[in-house]
Amino acid sequence: MAFDVELLLPIGIDVKTGLEYTGGRDKFISAMQRYYKASAGNKAKIKEYLDKGDMENLSIVVHSLKSNSRMIGATSLGAQFEILENASRKGDTATVKEKMGDALKEYETILIALAPLGEMDDLKADGELNAEEAKEVLENLLNALDEFDDDNSIEYARKLMGYPFRVTQKNRLKEAIDLISDFMYEEAIEIIKEISTEIV
Repeated sequence: MAFDVELLLPIGIDVKTGLEYTGGRDKFISAMQRYYKASAGNKAKIKEYLDKGDMENLSIVVHSLKSNSRMIGATSLGAQFEILENASRKGDTATVKEKMGDALKEYETILIALAPLGEMDDLKADGELNAEEAKEVLENLLNALDEFDDDNSIEYARKLMGYPFRVTQKNRLKEAIDLISDFMYEEAIEIIKEISTEIV
């Protein structure tokens, strides 16, 4: 994938963090492309909910942006979206209006840097799963857990890590893998069913 990730350092993207969260260079670049391509919809939703004063739906959008910004290493922007998430959940319109401008300005700076990715065909790294593939792996994983097959369960769970979950869900899946290793199948199943709703 021909994109120089080092160009992102001057705009405040922590490439090392992004690589760790996404699991490698190709997955990092693929995640940034999805981040860029989702931006038009996200900006439209933010404007709509701000105009309506709809803090509940705004909190959902900025929560997603918080997680996805952190996933690509945009930690400063992620922190700004976290402030906006907390304020919108509390219905604190004044703080939202005060802080949103700076957050959107930084968001736009990052999007400009990622614009070349938006012009490329959809990128897919080795081992990366689309929704249909992830659902199939998930079904195999749950079947393996039902049969107390720890080797296959761990293999399928690791394969499921190829789906572009948000940071929170990736961490939950890692917890499930640890639980499977400790033969705590019921607890692992609960976590896997919880994150399965994120596969869309």
